[in-house]
Amino acid sequence: MSEAPPRRAVLFDFGGVLTTSVVTAFTGLGAELGGDPGLPLRLLSRDGESSALLVAHEEGRIGEREFEDGFAARLRAHGLTVEGPGLVSRLQARLRPDPETIALVARLRAGGHRVGLLSNSLGDHCYAGFDLPAMFDAVTVSGRIGVRKPSRRAYAIACERLGAPPEATVMVDDLRQNIDAAARLGIAGVVHRDAATTAAELARLLGGAPERTT
Repeated sequence: MSEAPPRRAVLFDFGGVLTTSVVTAFTGLGAELGGDPGLPLRLLSRDGESSALLVAHEEGRIGEREFEDGFAARLRAHGLTVEGPGLVSRLQARLRPDPETIALVARLRAGGHRVGLLSNSLGDHCYAGFDLPAMFDAVTVSGRIGVRKPSRRAYAIACERLGAPPEATVMVDDLRQNIDAAARLGIAGVVHRDAATTAAELARLLGGAPERTT
């Protein structure tokens, strides 16, 4: 059997890929609130009401303030004393840009690869400080299209905007479930842990990625 042809386009997630770890940010927020550091993430992944709030916000059906108030109520129901306003900004303050991954995006684009963003949005201003149109050939944000990862529709829209079919595209995401969902459309995947490892995986999938410049 012949090897599959190299991919030519890459979709990047935002939080935990272009930034520092979202898990670490949530854990830090939990500790700051004075409770179990793992509680916020557990609620968002396992508590039905919290999960529904997150999905509704990421799909643009409720705004930041409604999400904050609802999630704060769920945190209070589990023993924490917290108010909604400012909850998202407290989380976002714990996220920092990852300059090495940002540089990787720029090198790929300079080397002739199509690069796009596919992100589940959290907060009305979660991309502040990033000039996304300047960084990417196409930007797809869940709150603007009304559908979120891991929906197949989200990946399909992102590929269409990027001008690359799924079978020619790679998804870089810090969550395994999002990579697995992308694979169902034929999109190759890299589970992001750090820029160097991701760059090596992309070099394999793309048939040679641009080298680091000094």
